[in-house]
Amino acid sequence: MKKLFLCLLISWQFVNTIAQQPATPDKIYGDLFRDVQMSKVFPDGKTFVDCVPKKNPKNIVADYNQQKGTPKFDLKQFVQNNFELPHSPQLNYITQEKDVVMHIKNLWGVLRRDPDTVVIGSSLLALPNPYIVPGGRFREVYYWDSYFTMLGLMASGEGEMIENMVKNFAWMIDIYGHIPNGNRTYYLSRSQPPFFALMVDLLANIKSDSTYLTFMPALEKEYEFWMDGAVKLKTGQAYRRVVKLNDTLVLNRYWDDYPFPRQEGYKEDVEIAARSGRDKKEMYTHLRAGAESGIDFSSRWFKDKKNLTTIMVTDMVPVDLNSLLYELEIVLAKCKFMAHDAQASADYARRAERRRVAIDKYCWNKTLKYYTDYNFKTHKISDVVTPAGMYPFCLYTKNLDYMSLLAKQAAEQVKSKLLQPGGITASPFNTGQQWDAPNGWAPLEWMTIWGLDRCGQRELARDIAERWIKLNVDVFKRTGRMMEKYNVIDLNLEAGGGEYPSQDGFGWTNGVLLALINKYGLPK
Repeated sequence: MKKLFLCLLISWQFVNTIAQQPATPDKIYGDLFRDVQMSKVFPDGKTFVDCVPKKNPKNIVADYNQQKGTPKFDLKQFVQNNFELPHSPQLNYITQEKDVVMHIKNLWGVLRRDPDTVVIGSSLLALPNPYIVPGGRFREVYYWDSYFTMLGLMASGEGEMIENMVKNFAWMIDIYGHIPNGNRTYYLSRSQPPFFALMVDLLANIKSDSTYLTFMPALEKEYEFWMDGAVKLKTGQAYRRVVKLNDTLVLNRYWDDYPFPRQEGYKEDVEIAARSGRDKKEMYTHLRAGAESGIDFSSRWFKDKKNLTTIMVTDMVPVDLNSLLYELEIVLAKCKFMAHDAQASADYARRAERRRVAIDKYCWNKTLKYYTDYNFKTHKISDVVTPAGMYPFCLYTKNLDYMSLLAKQAAEQVKSKLLQPGGITASPFNTGQQWDAPNGWAPLEWMTIWGLDRCGQRELARDIAERWIKLNVDVFKRTGRMMEKYNVIDLNLEAGGGEYPSQDGFGWTNGVLLALINKYGLPK
């Protein structure tokens, strides 16, 4: 028994050691990190945190502390001498294809990354299987991006790559307890919209239903991450990602446990927190929660609908997040049923139904006749119409006839508030943020088209799809590029806003476009 106990203890310590979060660039490099970021050595704050040290980081820090402040010290030169700057190989790709479908299929090889090697001092979290990156400055895998990328991989017959990516996400859940924003140390304190269950659905459609059993442990562990603290909450309380709205109904919010500036947007966060006049840690938490939402940033999260300084993400119960967690509960109910655990299956089904009731109670805006977010602190429902309101139409499994009636009403809001010549905008407002007008984004187009088509609004769904396909194809013919986002209002202008220039590549744009072309065809 003593030997067994000792073995279990050693095993637990080993797993616990692996699961400890690796140090982030601000912890490794200290003053050097802050000085590089605040002095804007690189135009993009993500550049330095993606650099790979040429020697032991401790020696680099020691050299920096010794040399800084000396005559003729050049900070940029010091960084270039001690670090390998990150590469974006796809920028060297010369477009030769005239056909957009063939171009995207060729791009999968450009955006592919082989299994990683651990490098001391690098922010990259090494993954055991190949994966697809978005492109441009995004040199790592991203959580919610990857689902939409997988849609195109499926259309391209790349089932093996989809399986590799799902395995990578399951591996990260096992090691880190959740799927981080991306496979970088500085992303570990947050996740992203939980699309893992939909990825498992996708893979099961390619392979077999046994896929659900294979990934059931990872699905359960992700659910535990999102629901952490729920059982201890009292009405009106919130903890991490859970909010208890009344005696029986618990919903979720976006959150980040690290109340400091984002490492990859350090200077920007410091400056916006200073301008806001608000508590800095509160601001950093809201900004980081906005990054977890994937919608970073948008008037959807602003108290005044105009300014980033009024951001209030952690006060909001988002309709899209809770719809995705409903899907996770439904998939877990299916997993448990397949595993012959009828009690657990029924329990997850009840949780899903309670969540559906809660979403309808708190997020259906009766005035707008559209799903919007709910502010649990002010007890008010948002009046900002965004594509997030389409998620229930994609994912609800019950009362589809009733959902079709709601979709008919919601379609009017889509047409009046979001529909533009090139598709739908991320929101009705132009604030200079990238997730607002005039920008359209592939994942938002897909979820809107999917929800409308699934719930009977097929004519509008086709209209949006054809507008988006035509815009993507026209820009490709004009520039040879697939873009991260598009200007859907003025089709001759590029998308803009946000903290960095619009990127090309581009994983989820490629994926959604191929999937839509498969369904609706190319423009005539």
